[in-house]
Amino acid sequence: MNFSPFILASLGLLSVTILLQTCSSKPVSQLFSSAEKEGTSQTSIPSLGFEQDSLPVTEIAKQVTVRILTQAASGSGVVIARQGQTYTVLTCQHVVQESKNGRYSVLSADGKTYPARLKSMRSLEDVDLALVQFDSKIPYRVVALGDSHSLSAGTQVYAAGFPNYHFINQNNIEDTQDWGTKAFRLTTGKVSLLLERSLPQGYSLGYTNEVEVGMSGGPVLNQRGEVVGINGRLKYPVQGIEVFTFADGTKPSKELFQQMEALSWAVPIVTFRQLSDVK
Repeated sequence: MNFSPFILASLGLLSVTILLQTCSSKPVSQLFSSAEKEGTSQTSIPSLGFEQDSLPVTEIAKQVTVRILTQAASGSGVVIARQGQTYTVLTCQHVVQESKNGRYSVLSADGKTYPARLKSMRSLEDVDLALVQFDSKIPYRVVALGDSHSLSAGTQVYAAGFPNYHFINQNNIEDTQDWGTKAFRLTTGKVSLLLERSLPQGYSLGYTNEVEVGMSGGPVLNQRGEVVGINGRLKYPVQGIEVFTFADGTKPSKELFQQMEALSWAVPIVTFRQLSDVK
């Protein structure tokens, strides 16, 4: 059977279109455990323009990091899932618990602000992690969940978030609440300590990056742009060694404490993956 060139070209175009649609709609691993009775699975944004390796980490960080605004203060978060028009943001529990009226808003990478809501998840109650959701028709990038078990001392990492203040000098400090996305900050550093005994609320990843007030809840990313931890603790806390009492009640040696207090601390992403049954 002979076909005209026009028909052959049309068939070729149709095949390519079907192939692209098939590739861009593949589901990602299930986000919530059956114990949470959500029955919701994480779905990826269509791949066009969102290839994980097509951009440097600095650009990926800008696209997946959001600012969470509450009645009392603000913090940061990272977009980890999309279900239809609903986006799920992973952040710190201490960021969202400051909102006494339960109202939140999320500042997205393009500067838009969305009303948001807390997603209750009982399995996260004992760690400094929480989930916030917002709705949008706009396709935002969803971060890939990395493997924090693969980290080792000396591994380069990036910490992202929105500091609450900008220090001009010792006498002048600006509030960044109205800065929009201009307040975004990304710092580089290296993994320094990976504790076998966790600190309270799941903290066990120590890294040299500078992290400021307001960056809590923001992502710690590896060199592939995958999230490997969630920022939450700053360097040199005023409470001293008491902050570094392990979850089992013991305290570190003086030498270990001196190493620990000079680091920023995160909850490793493997903790979230285990508690939420993400594989």
